[in-house]
Amino acid sequence: MPDGDDRERHVCGDCGWIHYVNPKIVVGAVVTYGDKYLLCRRAIEPRSGYWTMPAGYLEEGESAEAGARREADEEACADIVIDSLLAVYSIPRISQVQLIYRAVIERPEFAAGPESQEVALFAWDEIPWDEAAFPSLHWALNQHRAVIGVASYSPFANPEGWNGDRTPA
Repeated sequence: MPDGDDRERHVCGDCGWIHYVNPKIVVGAVVTYGDKYLLCRRAIEPRSGYWTMPAGYLEEGESAEAGARREADEEACADIVIDSLLAVYSIPRISQVQLIYRAVIERPEFAAGPESQEVALFAWDEIPWDEAAFPSLHWALNQHRAVIGVASYSPFANPEGWNGDRTPA
């Protein structure tokens, strides 16, 4: 444990350099075209073959917004326009912080990128909920509907899927 710290860290025995292991930052977007949602069927693990929103790890030296746009381009060949930050999900059990934006595509021009098997627009009642790759897809889509005033939703009001510390399970 380094002097003045409160937990064990990896410390070089020769020079004393401290290697901090910090959570990964995931950036993504709930992307819409009209009243439809753009989803990607994953072509990579984890959860290959399941549907998600365009999202992935933020790169060093990249702004969160630029990362969300890059992920949409990589996974859905989509040029998105970000409107605002939709949600921040803190998931300690997998050491992730997710920044999810609201975004639109201005034209329905998209295609599967190298990390996607297919990409499609879904009306709300067509979303393949049972084939969602991650719980964050449910959280973000429901939160998006609440923000645009179509439904009410508070992930904190629904203890199922949330830890006692008010973070996603």
